[in-house]
Amino acid sequence: MFGDLMGMMGKIKETQAKVEATKKRLDTVMVDEQSNDGLLKVTLTANRKIKTIEVDDTLLEDKEQLEDYLILTLNKAIEKATRINEAELAAVAKEGMPNIPGMEGMLGK
Repeated sequence: MFGDLMGMMGKIKETQAKVEATKKRLDTVMVDEQSNDGLLKVTLTANRKIKTIEVDDTLLEDKEQLEDYLILTLNKAIEKATRINEAELAAVAKEGMPNIPGMEGMLGK
């Protein structure tokens, strides 16, 4: 029993290390998004840090339009980055979960 507990604790620490490594790797995964007409382009990391914003000159003529474009495009990019981030971290966490009898039904395995 005690050996099983130690094994589970080791597995949990290993999983935590893998989660941290995955978070670092997600800093290198780039997510590109653009407005429907291509006048605004943004790039974020999968950890949702903005890397670049490209604005077509025509958008500089209308402040309100530019603000709308930024809001819509950034929100789409953040949603996409969040999906990637959550899927990657969930995969690592699920892979590293110790095999505890009875937990399969609770986790929806």
